Amino acid sequence: MSGFVVRRLAQMVIVLFAVSVLTFLIFNVIPNGDPAVRMAGKSPTESQVEAIREEWGFDRSLPVQYVETMRNVLGGEAISYFTQLNVRDQIVEGIPRTFALAAGAAILWMLGGIALGLLAASRAGSKVDRAITVVALSGISLPAFWLGALLNYYLGFKLGLFPNGGYVPFTEDPLDWAYHLILPCTTLAILFVGFYSRVLRANLLETMGEDYVRTARAKGLPQRQVMRGHVLRNSMIPIVTLWGLDFGAVVAGGAILVETVFDIGGVGQYAADSVGQLDVPPVLAVTLFGAFFIVVLSTVVDILYAALDPRIRVTG
Repeated sequence: MSGFVVRRLAQMVIVLFAVSVLTFLIFNVIPNGDPAVRMAGKSPTESQVEAIREEWGFDRSLPVQYVETMRNVLGGEAISYFTQLNVRDQIVEGIPRTFALAAGAAILWMLGGIALGLLAASRAGSKVDRAITVVALSGISLPAFWLGALLNYYLGFKLGLFPNGGYVPFTEDPLDWAYHLILPCTTLAILFVGFYSRVLRANLLETMGEDYVRTARAKGLPQRQVMRGHVLRNSMIPIVTLWGLDFGAVVAGGAILVETVFDIGGVGQYAADSVGQLDVPPVLAVTLFGAFFIVVLSTVVDILYAALDPRIRVTG
């Protein structure tokens, strides 16, 4: 078991290193990617560009720039090329907003997925099952920015039922905080709930045919007890794993479009603004933050699975 854990941790370090190198290179070798030219403004002179290169160290080789940038990012000293603000401070400020959005949406899509999955499995092949399938596929297919803009316009701007974007800190007003998150959380949850309901439906139908379920029914246990104690519990194992990884992906950047549409001002929106400016330090920091979050959750899941199933330790 200890060898498996060491291998997974070593793989995590390698993945994070590869992500950082690729991100740094992409934003330094693309056309018009010279940050000195962009920082100099419109119609700069060559002397102005050279002065910026020398001041910020852009005249050094790429390996030296990478090492220096990573030292600043990991040490919390990275400065945005354009806003001149500390990158770590901006990310720390946005984390509660992104986490609130992701957590609220994750709870909604899990509850909605369980409810629709149970209903579809219990009415398999019926009109209700087919209707849930249509709704699920529609939710999966809808673009996040389009759905968010639609809900924001009609329910927020036109009808005034919800705030038209923005964010209120929890410490300032808990009720208003939750009120502002209803639309963005619902938008993000709709994108996942259909997929979860279909996966859970398939797991439930497969589990219903297992021998131990038939044995429980043969013993005379009520259908509700069989579904809750035997079928649903075992069917939820892959769903919970999927939920953890999807939650990590949303926190790591999956909520960028929703944050931008509703002007939440979280890490995702900060990343989107930085990408638009080709601002390397914020992009690199946010990418590493997201990759670390996803890789850690994936590693934890692998280790837990290995603890439960010794066969995984050999193949992992």
